[in-house]
Amino acid sequence: MQQYYELSHHEMASILRSIVAGPRLRNAEAGLDLCYVTDNIIVTSGPSSTYPQRAYRNPTDALVKFLDEKHGEKWAIWEFRAEGTGYPDTEVHGRIKHYPWPDHHPPPFALIPNIMASMRNWLKDPDPKNDGAVVVVHCKAGKGRSGTVACSYLISEEQWTKDDALARFTARRMRAGFGAGVSIPSQLRWVEYVERWSKTGKVYMERPIEILELHVWGLRDGVKVAIEGFVDDGRTIKNFHVFRKHERLVVDGTAQNNSIFADLAGLNNTSGTTQARSKTVATSKFDTKQSSTLIDSTQVPSPASPTNPLGHETGGGAVIFQPSTRIILSTSDICIDFERRNKATYGWTMVTAVAHVWFNAYFEGLGPEHNAKPSPNGIFEIEWDAMDGIKGSSRKGTRALDRLAVVWKALDEEKQALPQIITEPAMGEPVPETRAADWRKGGADSSGSGKDLGMRVESPGPNSTNTSKASSIKSSKSGLRQVTNGDDDGDSVAGVKSHRLDGESHIQHHGAEAAGA
Repeated sequence: MQQYYELSHHEMASILRSIVAGPRLRNAEAGLDLCYVTDNIIVTSGPSSTYPQRAYRNPTDALVKFLDEKHGEKWAIWEFRAEGTGYPDTEVHGRIKHYPWPDHHPPPFALIPNIMASMRNWLKDPDPKNDGAVVVVHCKAGKGRSGTVACSYLISEEQWTKDDALARFTARRMRAGFGAGVSIPSQLRWVEYVERWSKTGKVYMERPIEILELHVWGLRDGVKVAIEGFVDDGRTIKNFHVFRKHERLVVDGTAQNNSIFADLAGLNNTSGTTQARSKTVATSKFDTKQSSTLIDSTQVPSPASPTNPLGHETGGGAVIFQPSTRIILSTSDICIDFERRNKATYGWTMVTAVAHVWFNAYFEGLGPEHNAKPSPNGIFEIEWDAMDGIKGSSRKGTRALDRLAVVWKALDEEKQALPQIITEPAMGEPVPETRAADWRKGGADSSGSGKDLGMRVESPGPNSTNTSKASSIKSSKSGLRQVTNGDDDGDSVAGVKSHRLDGESHIQHHGAEAAGA
């Protein structure tokens, strides 16, 4: 009877893990969700040492047993979970490096040189005792954050092209028909940044950035617009500013040339030349033309406009957001966040659209192409459809706007804001590591984290009437947003599969779960 209960227990664990993991293949030897991207880079979903999570996630002890048997002492873990790992370092022999950042987002770029160098030092240690070393990278699902790092390593340290690295990760991690392994637009943008960084000497400049204006075409009612960025070495996203009603300028035919945007773009240049504009304004890679077009009421799509052929909701205004106080972010990583809300009754509101976009001013200022001397200011442009969706998905809800232009400038000319030059540590040099998040938080799945569509309790306060007829729902009074994610993971595990060292797919067989539980 006892034997029957144990078998039923393992079978139930297998069913639970299959439900949580989605339609993916598992390691036949240990019942683990992992794959070999190359012969020395292993990607796995985040393991757990606590119940009930270990019943439906990779058990930490099973992962360690597998790695010990296959690779002896020649494996080490790199983890990226700002929400906490779910296990203490001691359970993985202390062979773990921590570079956490929030789920569904790209990493602070300042982390990239150190992550790449620390992985390279481990894998390419000339000591013969370390021959055959492997790195094990994981986030939560072993997809978005892990894929961003795995592809970045192949590009920066193994000279793979961006396209080849992304294709390899998808081929090894995803089942056919379930999309790309790295799919979040901002994470893909970061992989492209890494390729540019790698080709130009691996030099990065961190500069405080001031947001001067936002130009939004086709802005619908009820949209909250916020500026966010990383703090706490990237573990936390901070809300730096929510635009209020008095900071919105609905543009008419006479207002467009009175903005900072016009000065940067050179439209107030009385000399009649555009030379100064081309020197001071960095052209966004989303638009190969010089960014000199200002918001004009004639540019707003009408219901019959051929520029809106997809049948989405039309209309919306052309708006310039001009902050009443300076918005200064401490790093070059910038996030513009949008949330559309419709007022409901009895203290409730309906969230109908959620989207955001990250960009880095060093790269948008063409720093790598100008010998680490990026433009002092620039304009970043993006269409609504190209933005990040809800919890890392492409889903955004109803359309909140058509197009965005962000006008920014660096503060590297101010004495209190000197730029910091960051280079990749040389082979064998000590590599800084960031502080780990509390591992216990990674074992406590929370279903209330992250933005989503649907009914919300309206948050009263000073921001409640300051957004395009909508209120703010920021829950933290300090403006800090510590990301702690539940199993509704935008780093979606649907379609994720496992691979052996030789690249062959692992297929789960009956009873395999018992070997790894």
